Amino acid sequence: MHMKHFFILAIGLLTGLWLQAQADTATVMVHKDARLDMLVKKQAQINEETTRDARRSAPGYRIQVINTSDRTAAINAKTKVYQLYPELKAYLLYQAPYFRLKVGNFKDRKEAEEYFKMLSKEFPRGVNIIRDVIEVKPEKAEGDK
Repeated sequence: MHMKHFFILAIGLLTGLWLQAQADTATVMVHKDARLDMLVKKQAQINEETTRDARRSAPGYRIQVINTSDRTAAINAKTKVYQLYPELKAYLLYQAPYFRLKVGNFKDRKEAEEYFKMLSKEFPRGVNIIRDVIEVKPEKAEGDK
């Protein structure tokens, strides 16, 4: 019986030593280069600057000039708007199967109505004032030039 107990004790010790060796190898040391923190900070700054323009929007109005499945007609309408009203920004959107041409970035409906009257003469069908998210020019801070 002594031999049996000795054998069990030996297996127990070996198993304990093996488990301790496994625990020691599971420890990971990470040595981080200090430049990584600088890169992360720089990337955060770049993300802020590139997404700032996307946040320059507000609820407002646009004028929908045309809503057609004819791509050529939509492009021709956009060209005509740019020729007649170069100060208006045009947005040609495709939502299958229609091409929608929206123009302008109007903060209030009265401002849109002035162009609506003029555009209705040039495009006798389908001109509507619609609510939309518009691009807003950022106000310049006093220190900006």
